[in-house]
Amino acid sequence: MTGLTPLSATTDCPDPRHVYGRLRAEYGTVAPVQLAPAAPGGSVRPLNAWLVMGYEQMLEVTRRERLYSRNPVNWRDLAEGHVPADSPLLPMMGPRDNGYFRDGREHRRLIAPVLDAIDGIDQNAMFKAVRARCEDLIAAFADDGHADLMSGYAAPIPMLAVTDLFGLGDRDTAALQQAMTRLVSSGDDAQAGNQALNSVLIGAINTRRTAPTDDLTSAFISNPNLVDDYEIQQSMVMMMVAGWETTTNWITQTLRLMLTAPRFAGQLRRGRLGVEDALDDILWASPPMANMPARYALADHQLAGHTITRGDALILGLAAANNGPHARTGNPHLDTGNRAHLAFSAGVHACPAKVPARLIAHTAIDTALRLLPAMQLTVPADQIPLEP
Repeated sequence: MTGLTPLSATTDCPDPRHVYGRLRAEYGTVAPVQLAPAAPGGSVRPLNAWLVMGYEQMLEVTRRERLYSRNPVNWRDLAEGHVPADSPLLPMMGPRDNGYFRDGREHRRLIAPVLDAIDGIDQNAMFKAVRARCEDLIAAFADDGHADLMSGYAAPIPMLAVTDLFGLGDRDTAALQQAMTRLVSSGDDAQAGNQALNSVLIGAINTRRTAPTDDLTSAFISNPNLVDDYEIQQSMVMMMVAGWETTTNWITQTLRLMLTAPRFAGQLRRGRLGVEDALDDILWASPPMANMPARYALADHQLAGHTITRGDALILGLAAANNGPHARTGNPHLDTGNRAHLAFSAGVHACPAKVPARLIAHTAIDTALRLLPAMQLTVPADQIPLEP
């Protein structure tokens, strides 16, 4: 199919709901979209996928593991050689040896070390460590009277929390942050970002193998479920990318909401709606990952009136499903406190780190509001550029 709406159109605009509405009007709750355009001269054909936008269809795709695989080896375009080796899609959609990219028994084997690591987190110690990091960052810019709350606060906090867990030094933080920003962008430098990330993690694994300590890098090295350094490295990638990028977005969007939305900003001090309510509101309205790759059809079948062919890629439209016409009542009094959103996905591949992610985000936002009680935006809210 040609002439399809690029998937990037759902994130490269101020209000993607208009794009979702147009796609729903034409195709329904599942729509064909373009992942990547054809190469000049036609040497590479366009890469397409299905964008799943319906709440019920999202649950069906994420819960039926025997029909919808997470493993990219089942992606027909990849198997048939239509995805170039330097494609910027591959860092997010190419095969990796970790629990996120496997199904069934292999998924359970590879996800077990991650679940063990998350279960072993001392939440009280994490809270104190994150709060101290937040206070240090704020102290560094508070006297200036202004700051970029994205690069100067929201982005470093989750990265520092993750690097603390893996026993990595502050020296690695900037390199990791830059590498992961490039990796998840699916832009021209995504492959370079992936290589830079791998380089840092290989160095960390080699260091911990000779001098193990009480951190997650050492725990992964000693875990019998991870059979080689590549599986260790890719499990680290899974936790770092998921733990940093999404939590950064969650913090940033929640701060924006609390500083601009009348039902939050006007009641921030002694108000009815607080940080927890704002965190949940963002998970519905602007989930930290708008579109999550991917599932791959294991057989021909029908979904929402469309014929899905074996090997087709399906993108989870988390933001679209959360903002669909039947997802919520539209009454803020009824919807407040509702956590039936799909921001963390669903099924066996749902995010396992919801609790530590919320702890980090809540601590970051609460600390900022406590230490900067007169904080205001210096630009109108509608002039804040969004990351695609």
